[in-house]
Amino acid sequence: MPTLLIVPMSLNATAYIELPPRGLTLRWYLDYLADPDWRAATVFSLKIAFSTAVAATATGTLASLAIVRGSLPGRNALKALAMAPMIVPHVVFGVALYLVFSPIGLTGNFTGFLIAHCVLSIPYVVITVSAALERFDPALERAALSCGASRTQAFFSVVLPNIAPAVAVAAVFAFLASFDEATVAFFISDTGGKTISRKMFEDIDFNLTPVIAAVSTLMVAISLLLMGSVELLKGRREE
Repeated sequence: MPTLLIVPMSLNATAYIELPPRGLTLRWYLDYLADPDWRAATVFSLKIAFSTAVAATATGTLASLAIVRGSLPGRNALKALAMAPMIVPHVVFGVALYLVFSPIGLTGNFTGFLIAHCVLSIPYVVITVSAALERFDPALERAALSCGASRTQAFFSVVLPNIAPAVAVAAVFAFLASFDEATVAFFISDTGGKTISRKMFEDIDFNLTPVIAAVSTLMVAISLLLMGSVELLKGRREE
């Protein structure tokens, strides 16, 4: 319910946030689109989120294969390592990243954010893809291998098509984990590279206007749209 209250606040005709609104206007959405700082932060966040979705999904899928299908002696250790970012508090992770990234120039740039967000997103990919691999019948893969297919051919021709919906769901989770992330962004942002979540917190402290509510409404809409696509993919996977 508090999330839904953001919507009427974003349409308020006055220059400050209040509820109920005294009038309705789209001015704050237009101000958001016209502000170069907001546009830069939005584009920066979208670039990181899309790149994180691709990199984390590829890495997490390979890790899931090693955990579920591999015969590595350290599979449990690999799984614990992949899940660790979900257990460690983000503020602790942010401090550690700042101490490591700052001396080597990885704060406030695309590469630093991509590495950080991939680490945070991989657990969601591993959980989702591992569950799909557990349900997948290995006899189908063995049949492909017995027919002369290589491991790589069997994966791309048999395994991947069967777990594709789960991989797509994992990519959506990775995108959302990156796009909504705010805590780590505090530690590895600078004036030249900041995410939309960092920009929002800055404006809440120093320039609180209904633009914040308009941006929040747009972010909620994007999240709901992507979660809706996840439900569609889940439904397709269960058919």
